[in-house]
Amino acid sequence: MTQQTSSRRKFLQLAAAGSALSAVGPGALAQGSPWPAKPVSLIVGYPPGGLTDAGARFVSRGMATALGQPVLVDNKPGAGGNIAASEVLRAADPFKLLVANTSFTINPHTYASPSPVPTQFTPIGLILESQLVLCVNPASPARTFAQFVAWVKAESTKNFSYASSGNGGNTHLAMEYFRERTGLPAMSHVPYKGSAPAIQDVVGNQVPCMMDAASLLIPFIASGKLRPILVTGSTRLPALPDVPTAAELGIKDFTVTVFVGLWGPPNLPAEVVKKANAAMNAALADPAISGQIAKNGDTVGGGSAERLAELTSSNYKLWGEVARRNGVRAE
Repeated sequence: MTQQTSSRRKFLQLAAAGSALSAVGPGALAQGSPWPAKPVSLIVGYPPGGLTDAGARFVSRGMATALGQPVLVDNKPGAGGNIAASEVLRAADPFKLLVANTSFTINPHTYASPSPVPTQFTPIGLILESQLVLCVNPASPARTFAQFVAWVKAESTKNFSYASSGNGGNTHLAMEYFRERTGLPAMSHVPYKGSAPAIQDVVGNQVPCMMDAASLLIPFIASGKLRPILVTGSTRLPALPDVPTAAELGIKDFTVTVFVGLWGPPNLPAEVVKKANAAMNAALADPAISGQIAKNGDTVGGGSAERLAELTSSNYKLWGEVARRNGVRAE
């Protein structure tokens, strides 16, 4: 058995164990009381308007209908999502669930202070996935990937830079991984407090390029404020049919997505996982919701808790290795 297989198996075993055990601690369900007996909160570690917040809001109303209780979105931004994750971990409350993104699998590798580790939580289900898009300011000389490579190499002595949504986040790690896979010279990282200000500075030509979730960048591409170079998924995006994938351009082992998922606190009872997962899937099955996710350029999630556990495991391994190779720190 390879080390990767062993690591993934251990991760999935821990995740499955978390789903199966009975809840303990102050948030445990009262003996014989049904779930949900009161409103459920979806704790989001980012401010309104981003991909993670959008994922929570996509499923909250449909989950409320399925569960017969209000499902409220509660934004607790800060520390790359660690503040929200820590609250869910500390509360051990089955009525407080966590909506997090790929950075949830990165933070334990990049923060100097201890971060909640995904294996401490109970996976419930995948909400959505999003390809990344490499974009440049339209004033740049790059219209193709080959031109982008030539531009970066020509400008590398002048400290060529890229924007990201924050130190140690998924867009930061994705650009470093991209640089590794393409053999490009080192680039200067310009971190922002979220995707929105990073996008605005690339639009304003303060920073030449960035890589971020398709759903966040497509409106700016459509209006001509950003120029796409490539997408990172296994297939082209319907919203950007003329933009090639990294694989089509000959970039090996660089099929990357970011995802938003739903987790419960440690030891969430199996019957709660089942109900929450069914409610999430019911929400995503609503044509209005699935249609909006697809229109945004993202892929609808859904499926079992095990699907989220598998995706979390593979991302935890990948981004941990990228962070170590590049000495990436969030603090």
